[in-house]
Amino acid sequence: MVLGKVKSFTVSYDCLNDSNVPVFSSGDCVSGRVVIEVTGEIRVKSLKIHAKGFAKVRWTESRNAGSNTAYTQNYTEEVEYLNHKDILIGHERDDDNSEEGLTTIHSGRHEYAFSLELPQTPLATSFEGKHGSVRYWVKAELHRPWLLPMKTKKEFTVFEHIDINTPLLLSPQAGTKDKTLCCWFCTSGPISLSAKIERKGYTPGESIQIFAEIENCSSRMVVPKAAIYQTQTFYAKGKMKEVKQLVANLRGESLSSGKTETWSGKMLKIPPVSPSILDCSIIRVEYSLMVYVDIPGAINLSLNLPLVIGTIPLHPFGSRTSSVSSQCSMSWLGMGLPERPEAPPSYAEIVTEEQRQSSLDVPAAREELDGPLFAYIHEFRFQPPPLYSEIDPNPHHASRTEERRLDACPSR
Repeated sequence: MVLGKVKSFTVSYDCLNDSNVPVFSSGDCVSGRVVIEVTGEIRVKSLKIHAKGFAKVRWTESRNAGSNTAYTQNYTEEVEYLNHKDILIGHERDDDNSEEGLTTIHSGRHEYAFSLELPQTPLATSFEGKHGSVRYWVKAELHRPWLLPMKTKKEFTVFEHIDINTPLLLSPQAGTKDKTLCCWFCTSGPISLSAKIERKGYTPGESIQIFAEIENCSSRMVVPKAAIYQTQTFYAKGKMKEVKQLVANLRGESLSSGKTETWSGKMLKIPPVSPSILDCSIIRVEYSLMVYVDIPGAINLSLNLPLVIGTIPLHPFGSRTSSVSSQCSMSWLGMGLPERPEAPPSYAEIVTEEQRQSSLDVPAAREELDGPLFAYIHEFRFQPPPLYSEIDPNPHHASRTEERRLDACPSR
């Protein structure tokens, strides 16, 4: 009998997205197949898969232990997120070479399906850093008698989703600083910097609108700049290692003495970067926007505004609120409010006459929903809200209500 040969041995995934890239999240079902292509016939003891996911950090530091003595200190740490094993062919024991219980695979292409469910608990997002990584993969092993096992491995990507549509990540970030330059006994005027961005959370591909005001009362020529930085922090054995990398930057116009420059929404685009990693105990990936003034011959004046790079982009309904700041001047520094509130959109701008009329006709498919509750919801679905007015139509009623509140206050 002529033994067959394994022509190819691979792992493939059933992708959940249109881009055909294996990307999953916690709780998802990871499914795929092990593909074996053989020429002739082969006899197999077992075909196994092992799915693994873990975060791992590693770095070394040189130590001095005395005169002419040095050694290297290793720092390593690992956190496991996934460990799943399954047998697709055969049995558990592979330590014997008996001919019993063997499976024959005939010539051709054969696929063996597998599936596993990722843990429901939060997982760390896949990441490759300078001193550590977060990786997920499925490894397949083909065991045959009298031969070494064949192994193949393929990684898949996990995203722990970060939704930027939360009050914390939609809140504006702002700051102000100033600096006075000194040279021996001479003191020049101050350099002041104020900056604001309209929210904390962004997704890759978005542009950050930067609102800033730079005033140069010193005697030097200065240059305002902005940059996005990624900070990777690794933890092991009670120690930490930090790596800071430039992601994107921009440069303003040079500013001579006595001049002021205002950025009214200067755009800085976020390139494709890894999302923030905030829930892993040994690896953190954080972002910040640094708005700074480059001062020749002195330490720069800088403001750091924290950023969170998420995976779920801004919803359309949030754009009206988040863009309010782009319509304002630098008056936000005084925490002032607009003198007159902006009126909400009119009913006609939101609901067309066709929508309102069509809502009055109950579809035949909903006849089984007849009842007082459905009738109430249907009747008021597209009814206009009360008219908006900046003038109180009942001022006397409001004043009497306020007087009653004052009388009822126990402190008066």
